[in-house]
Amino acid sequence: MAEETHIEHPNRDKAGSKAAKAVIVLLMLVTAALVAIITVGGWSVLQGAQIVAFFYILLYVVMAFYVARWNRGLLPVCAAMSVLLAVIAGVAAPGWFARSKDGFLDPALPPDLLGMLTIILIPVSVVLVVFAMRGFAQKWNVEVETHNDDGYGGYDDYDRGPSPAGA
Repeated sequence: MAEETHIEHPNRDKAGSKAAKAVIVLLMLVTAALVAIITVGGWSVLQGAQIVAFFYILLYVVMAFYVARWNRGLLPVCAAMSVLLAVIAGVAAPGWFARSKDGFLDPALPPDLLGMLTIILIPVSVVLVVFAMRGFAQKWNVEVETHNDDGYGGYDDYDRGPSPAGA
């Protein structure tokens, strides 16, 4: 009888892991959307930051795709990028509010709205850091090998107990 080997990921089957993955993917996509809205809405007054913004948007969407496929290795990278993004947003937010005064070129969206979206980006980034680190701690990458040889459905040979010396 042929022995079939299957790889299972027991930590991916847990409800907490599934919920963490869903929240992380959602937060990544929300962050990408916020950065996209701020970039497009303030395009005319951004001074060369469009390339960096598009890099962030593209990277967050790609990372969300891979995290949705249970890739846990990107979570620390996502957390680090979110910390950097939160710092940049904290520095940039007062500048948007200052643009609502007379004498400044108006962007496509009102500067107060862009400032508010930039402020909203800060807690979203912080929550993303927390969930990314929680997801990383859940060890989605743990693999358990199962054998279906003689009708036994155990996890591996060690679960069967000792075998006779001559076997």
